[in-house]
Amino acid sequence: MRVVTWNLWWRFGPWEDRQKAILAVLRDLRPDVVGLQEVWAANGEKQAEWLARELGMHWAFAPSPAPERWRRRIGDPTVDIGNAVLSRWPVTAQRTLRLPAPADVDDGRLALFTRLTTPSYDIPFFTTHLTSALHASAVRCRQVTALAEFVAENRGDTPFPMIVTGDFNAWPDSDEVRLFGGYLTAPVVPGQVFFDAWQYAEPDAPAVTWDRANPYVAAGLEPGVRIDYIHVSPPGLGGLGHVRGVRRAGDGPVDGIWPSDHAAVVADLGDAPSG
Repeated sequence: MRVVTWNLWWRFGPWEDRQKAILAVLRDLRPDVVGLQEVWAANGEKQAEWLARELGMHWAFAPSPAPERWRRRIGDPTVDIGNAVLSRWPVTAQRTLRLPAPADVDDGRLALFTRLTTPSYDIPFFTTHLTSALHASAVRCRQVTALAEFVAENRGDTPFPMIVTGDFNAWPDSDEVRLFGGYLTAPVVPGQVFFDAWQYAEPDAPAVTWDRANPYVAAGLEPGVRIDYIHVSPPGLGGLGHVRGVRRAGDGPVDGIWPSDHAAVVADLGDAPSG
């Protein structure tokens, strides 16, 4: 089973041309499940719906309850922003969580839960987008605490591991990522831990997802870093959901257009017990 997470950079930059490049990358990847952040909706059109239709997938979209700060950045009061899921299988349940944040950095960030129903089992799949302020590690720790509790509430009775994707806006050794993983420090929910899928990457594989090779990133002064994650809880019986490999995608131009300011992360998981 192929899982992708990708921040699509909303309607910043040459967004109409970028949309074509995003679709081209996803078509090439042929994913089974995709977690998306900074997804737009405007004037009755939804980016998630369009992508799902083009890819022959099911979809779910959760708009931000407070998009005003985002809208001011592009000068358009009509465009929504949110998280989305694309799925090869039907989405049979959906819930959202507004992540906690103080007023000075609160721009309506969410976690989206979807239950994906395959012929063999349900998959509890989540995607999220944490606060981006560099100084806000403590805020992100509060957000991953709420996220971990939200995940536990929606775990359900299924043999497939929980999958949590998203733009955490945090370095791999940060307090917030360690806290969410729950195996380098006490987990938020007793007994609930997650592996960072990138631990299964080839040691010399390019890792940064916020990459200064990308011209949208190079325009700023921040260093390159990996801030986008696929987290998977321990495998089920017979290795169900085990991470078999992971890599970047969308990390170069498509017909001269970079699809987003983030690279995507792609993980292949075992979708049947071994043996």
